[in-house]
Amino acid sequence: MKAEFLYSTDFYGLNARELRHTCMHLICLAGEGSFVFNEHCYHITKNDLVVIPIPTKVKNLAAHTDLQVEWFAADYKFLQNLLPSNNYSIGGSISLNQDPVIKLTEEQARLLLDDFHRLRDRMEDRHLQFYHELMGSLCLTMMYDIFEAHAQREAINSHTDRTAYIVKQLMALLSTGISRTEREVSYYAERLNVSPKYLSATIKRVTGHSVTSYIDRHTIPILKSYLDDERLSLTQISELMNFTTLSYFSRYCTKHLGQSPSEYRLSLQPKYD
Repeated sequence: MKAEFLYSTDFYGLNARELRHTCMHLICLAGEGSFVFNEHCYHITKNDLVVIPIPTKVKNLAAHTDLQVEWFAADYKFLQNLLPSNNYSIGGSISLNQDPVIKLTEEQARLLLDDFHRLRDRMEDRHLQFYHELMGSLCLTMMYDIFEAHAQREAINSHTDRTAYIVKQLMALLSTGISRTEREVSYYAERLNVSPKYLSATIKRVTGHSVTSYIDRHTIPILKSYLDDERLSLTQISELMNFTTLSYFSRYCTKHLGQSPSEYRLSLQPKYD
């Protein structure tokens, strides 16, 4: 069974297989180190924060003898599901895939380290009935502290090339909520006047994720909001979201929510002892 949460002070632990499904967050406390990510070499020193959404791309780790780090990693999908689809997190994740190192102030580093320690101290409380909700709230605090630091990072010069334009336009399209009815890559490629192959390759190269993953990320909150509305039948929701059949709708729910539509609704009901 894969670990949902991991904490360590071992810099070389970044190459652990257990991290392959996670988003990793590291703070450099002292010393110097370096690593290669997306074929670029990054150097870190005290108060540098590193956020790696795809740790399997990290290689060539090197550390001075005085390097001290702490890192926390959590299941990528778990973190993804904590935030609204139109949140800063989407644009932020694209930026971090291009440059994963954020220079922190002393205060920002202290806040993030406090976040790490709270998560570390509660990781083993799996016996608690609301364990995932508890860890989710602590992860959310950490992520918003990271967003704040990232937003203050010196702005990267805006790229005017076609690649950056395509990414920006896709995100703008998805932010309108169009994925409620349109979930095919070919639809977005046509809207952007490119081929599906070009769109897929461009998004994957720039963000590290597929077009479909972004479509689903915007669709799932819409799906949940409909399922949360008891006035809507499953057939009505299926039609509102332009699914061709009720069985296809059910399969989509099961794939992305881990439950059938009926099971998801049942899980929303209050539980009595």
